[in-house]
Amino acid sequence: MMHLDGETRLIPILGDPIAQVKSPALLSEGLAARGLNAIVPPVHARPADFAAVVTGLKRVGNVDGLVITVPHKFTASEVCDRLSDAARFIGSVNVIRREADGTWFGDNCDGQGYVAGILERGGVVKGASVLLVGAGGAGSAIAYQFLREGAARIAIHDADIARRDGLIAKLNKGFAGRAGHGGDDPRGYDIIANATPMGMREGDPLPVRADALEPEQFVADCVTLPEITPLQDRARSLGCKTMTGIGMFDGVAERMVQFFADPVMAEA
Repeated sequence: MMHLDGETRLIPILGDPIAQVKSPALLSEGLAARGLNAIVPPVHARPADFAAVVTGLKRVGNVDGLVITVPHKFTASEVCDRLSDAARFIGSVNVIRREADGTWFGDNCDGQGYVAGILERGGVVKGASVLLVGAGGAGSAIAYQFLREGAARIAIHDADIARRDGLIAKLNKGFAGRAGHGGDDPRGYDIIANATPMGMREGDPLPVRADALEPEQFVADCVTLPEITPLQDRARSLGCKTMTGIGMFDGVAERMVQFFADPVMAEA
């Protein structure tokens, strides 16, 4: 059971806003299940104050790490002493751990959780062609993980052309020739992956043309509320295999807990 006493270790989650974040309880329970006396308290850190907040938390003796959420994932990479290969490639982190020597190590498990969720639900990534909508922090991590897991090619679609092109250029440096431009037409792809908030609010446009989805495709999302977005609803009506945002959320949470509870396995 999760408990709180003088020996409890702290792993704050930093974001702006923070009130909507549901992961503090889930992560705290996950750490307790692994035998750690640790909790994940929410901390409202505004962008202008982020560096000062992190500096202060690093000086707190029972702070063992940090969880990072929007909008700090790119900025957070700058407060780490060392980065995982994925975090260095992407340029963003969502977990930071205090190492035994006092240094701070950052990783990004957004992509790991997203792709693991697809695999757990019967999706096939190795050799697949992927249309990814969204080139932000989460989208960058997801794109990297798709290619690392063996996707044959990935097409990126984002309304911010400069951001899209920047991600494509970065991916092609590490995975030559396997990343390119995409659009809203999903035809011809094996996996359709949404890494944007589209579908969260009533009246949102769909990330891709839902009328062009094909039954043999796998359609994945990152939106957790509503769990069944209009995109997911359309995909399911066609018989597509799907992953809702809850699948990503669970996959990421599992890897965050492992990052803090079992560092050796987390870096394997």
